[in-house]
Amino acid sequence: MGFADQRLTVNVSILFTELPLLERPAAAAAAGFTAVELWWPWVDSPTPEQSRLDDLKKAIEDAGVQLTGLNFYAGQLPGPDRGALSLPGEESERFRSNVDVAADFAGSLGCTALNALYGNRVDGVDPAGQDALALENLELAARAADRIGAVLLIEALNRPESPRYPLVSAPAAVGIVDKVNQATGLGNARFLMDLYHLSMNGEDLAAVIERYASKTGHVQIADNPGRGAPGTGSLPLDDLLDQLKKAGYDGWVGLEYKPGDRPSSEAFEWLPREAR
Repeated sequence: MGFADQRLTVNVSILFTELPLLERPAAAAAAGFTAVELWWPWVDSPTPEQSRLDDLKKAIEDAGVQLTGLNFYAGQLPGPDRGALSLPGEESERFRSNVDVAADFAGSLGCTALNALYGNRVDGVDPAGQDALALENLELAARAADRIGAVLLIEALNRPESPRYPLVSAPAAVGIVDKVNQATGLGNARFLMDLYHLSMNGEDLAAVIERYASKTGHVQIADNPGRGAPGTGSLPLDDLLDQLKKAGYDGWVGLEYKPGDRPSSEAFEWLPREAR
């Protein structure tokens, strides 16, 4: 059990960032992994030139890895933004313009999970208005995901690092999942359970797993404190993943941690190569 019994995927938007984007899938493969996930890689454009999409698709295919997850456009990430879909005006429009682009790209690679970050609260804007806009845009995203046979992921972040993000608990994120499913009737909105973010919020991780494993579409991990590799902090990640498995979760587990002051290729020593 533990890590050896998991389907692991490497987030190449936080690992291997010392390399150009197009070299990261091959680097993950060279480190022994068969799958990768990505934040939206072009923060400057929700609708990049087709050649940029084609080049990334080729890099993933040439590396022989599976793309398991992709974020919709979320603004400057990493950076000050935490999503675009609840922000009135230009950013919401940028999110909408990205929905089909991201879905088509994911579908072309057999990727079946699309993550939609909610976005920060905006000064002077009614939170209820932001929530109404968010639901409207999440319905669009859910329908686009359904078109390619994918799930739409809703993620809780953590309050210390994202104080203006409204979904900073498992119940808050799952509440949006339920609203989207009720609005669309599709049932393809799912919870993205990031154990690092939930631990930063001080949540009882075992209780969260027990309550929400059945609504979880993806899991991401990093240790706490520090958001480093497993074993660099105090989270019992082996045990928590075992609990998830026993609760019926059999999906991918995303390695979304910081490599520290070393090359990313050296940030997997905690995991035997045969378990990757």
